[in-house]
Order: sequence, then C-alpha cells, then structure tokens
Amino acid sequence: MPDERNASAPQRFEDRVAWFQQARFGMFIHWGLYALPAVHEWIQSRDKIPGDRYGKYFERFDPDRFDPRDWARTARRAGMRYVVITTKHHEGFCLWDTAQTDYKATNSPAGRDLLRETLDAFRAEGLRIGLYYSLLDWHHPDFTIDAFHPLRDLPDAELAAANAGRDMRAYAAYMRAQVTELLTGYGKIDLIWFDFSYPRNGWRGLPGKGRDDWQSRELIDLVHRLSPDTLVNDRLDLPGEGDFMTIEQKQLDEPPRGGPQATGVGTVARCWENCHTFSGAWSYSRDEMSWKTPKLCLQLLIQAVARGGNFIINVGPTARGQFDSRARERLDAYADWMYVNGRSIHGCGAAPETLPEPSKCLYTWNRAANRLYIHILDWPYITLRCPGLGRKVEYAQFLHDASEVRFSDNAPGEQTDPTSPPGGLTLYLPEVQPGGTLLPVIELFLKPGSLG
Repeated sequence: MPDERNASAPQRFEDRVAWFQQARFGMFIHWGLYALPAVHEWIQSRDKIPGDRYGKYFERFDPDRFDPRDWARTARRAGMRYVVITTKHHEGFCLWDTAQTDYKATNSPAGRDLLRETLDAFRAEGLRIGLYYSLLDWHHPDFTIDAFHPLRDLPDAELAAANAGRDMRAYAAYMRAQVTELLTGYGKIDLIWFDFSYPRNGWRGLPGKGRDDWQSRELIDLVHRLSPDTLVNDRLDLPGEGDFMTIEQKQLDEPPRGGPQATGVGTVARCWENCHTFSGAWSYSRDEMSWKTPKLCLQLLIQAVARGGNFIINVGPTARGQFDSRARERLDAYADWMYVNGRSIHGCGAAPETLPEPSKCLYTWNRAANRLYIHILDWPYITLRCPGLGRKVEYAQFLHDASEVRFSDNAPGEQTDPTSPPGGLTLYLPEVQPGGTLLPVIELFLKPGSLG
C-alpha cells in the first residue's frame, strides 16, 4: 500500500494558496534527454524521430557535473521561494526511480535518482517543492499517435495498425500509478504542474486529447486524496478546476480574468502564475540567440506581481547537469536586484485598481506592511508625479540603500502645493539614476488605512 504521508484534512482555498502568493517568485527546471541534442525540448516531435533512433540519447545521458546543491543555492540567492522540476516531459523519460517503466534515469548512464537528489537539495535551502508532470508520453506503448506524436506521418494503413494496439485507458492508469509514486515517496509536494490538454488539435482524422483521455477527474481526485494541500494547476481540461491559472510567455498589462477559482464570469483570477523562458526554448539550447535581457527578465517578474500574480522563470540545464553561462548571467541579475529589492516582491501583490500608476512605472503593494513600492522602468527627469496618493504617504525612500526621497503632496480636491497635482504626490528625484540597482524601487510608507 502507498504511504499516504501527505494526506491531511484539506484547508480552505485561501489558506492553501497563502504560501504561493507570499512566495511570488519561483524557478522552473526543464531537464531530460532533450538536453543532449541541445535544440528544443520538442525535438523528438518536431523532427519526427522514432523511439529507436531517439534511444541514442538515453544511452548517453550521463550528467557528470550534476550538483543539485548548486542549483538550489543559485535559486535561493536569486530570491526564488519555490521550484518546479520536470519529473517526466513529453518524451516520456523519467528523472526518478519509477517502478512503472524502465525508461528512467536509474537505467541510463546517470545511474541515480536525479529527482530525489534535486528535491533534497532544494528543501535544504528552504524552497517549496513543485513537480511538473507531462500528460503526453511519446515513449509509452499505449499512448495513441496524434497531432504531436513523432509517428504522426506514418502511411494511413501503418498509422491505423499502430494505434489499433494502443489503449489510452491503460495509459491513464499508468499516469495515476506514477503520480501516486511521486506524491507518496518524495516527501511533501507543495504543487503539481500537469501539462497539457489539446482536445481541439486533431490530425488526419485523429482527435486531440483532453479530460476523457487523461481520465482527469480520477487523476485530480487522486491528488486531492493523497495530498489534499498540494496545489494543482489548470491544464487537465476540467473547466473551473485547479488552484491556479497558468499563463505562458505573456507580458500582462492587466491581470488575467476567469480561470480556476474565479468568483464569476469576467472576474480577475484569484490565483495565477506567469511562466517564462530566458530564451526561445524551455530546455538547454546551445545555439539559441533570442535571450531576454537581464532588465527585461526583471520587468517580467515585477509586472506579474504588480498585476497580482506569481512569476516563474525557466532554466534548462545542460546534459552534463550545469546551468550554462547565459542562464547564470540572468540569475545573477535577479540575485543582485532581489538582494536589495526583494521586499517589493515577496508578500506583495497588486495595488488597488483605482490607483493609477505613473508613466513607465509599476506598483506593488504589501497590504500587511502597509507599504507601496514604485518600480521605475525608465528614469524620469527630476520629478515623478503619482496621482491619487495625496496625503497618503508618511515617508519615502529608495529601497536599495534606504536613502530618503523628498516629496510634496496635496489633499484630494486641493492644490496647496503648485508642484503637485490635486490629490497627488510629487517625488523629487536625482537627475541621474542612482547606481547600485538595475531598476530602482521607491518604498512608500503609507499612513494607516490610506489604501484600505
């Protein structure tokens, strides 16, 4: 019988997601056999590589420089509070010592349970644990060939014959057995990230896959039974289900609406996460050149929190088990910035919608601490005018060095100070952006009850 060590009385939704919304910032890790071709995690599908040819990567997967303690320390220094790692991606290769298949790290030249070592290392650094699990599996003999499968271009007769012997019911049972292993054999799991459903992606008369193929209701009920406090994302094709909404590779001007746990049609999502890559691939890609700048990486984090969500950025380790220099450069930028500005992210969320942001600035708000943070994306000249903040601020300072920022303001409807708009606040800034931080943050100490 499985050890149901995660089982406990379920908490209210708000209590279950409290740690997640406090953390705000996480590390995604995509790692598997696709690190060897070093092109893209979808290479087996894109290049239509059959399993026997793809097997050369399994035979050579030997990450001799794998040091999960270094990964975990790097994440903690970058200000991240949780990690989500691919236990199995679409190729079907498993990082843990699963009893359900031989296609796993312990049978490769790696010869070890890479997942267990990774989770132990991240827990030792105080990070919460998330597991990514692909609903697709191009290696499993019961997973039917479809629009994304590497064998999708077989001649009609061969395609029909290949699918005739496949049984998605057996595959769904396989998934439940693996999820049971993960939720009962690897300590407390804080969230599980299923990926993904595509019921409308048909191919040559073959349907896409969704809730009936995954037996999603049975799968999510299993998670809730084994580990009631584990957060589940929204990609099981169960409308309204899940604990958090997943946004991918978006720069949001306003918070997303709808999604799981929404309180009504068109309402702002109650809990959501924006996931991004440093470059154009989720896995390690040797020749990829479209890397986001460190400044843009920071802006994406700030913007997600300013709109009330979480942000998770992906690292694709090399086949030898290291973070490459381009990823480290950006992780170092996060570390430097978060070291002095982290309290404008952790525990923060969106400011009230009735409070307009100044041009080229983003607000984050820590309701509990009663502080508002102004993230300045492009440096203004001498003054920064903030509508709606008149007579709401007690003190202002740059967050990176706690140096005072002078200000003047007016009461609502009044203009006793001609340099400030009615009911607004004017901050007086140096002509040149201060050194010491890539994107400056001004911390406003608010008067009690001023923002509700």
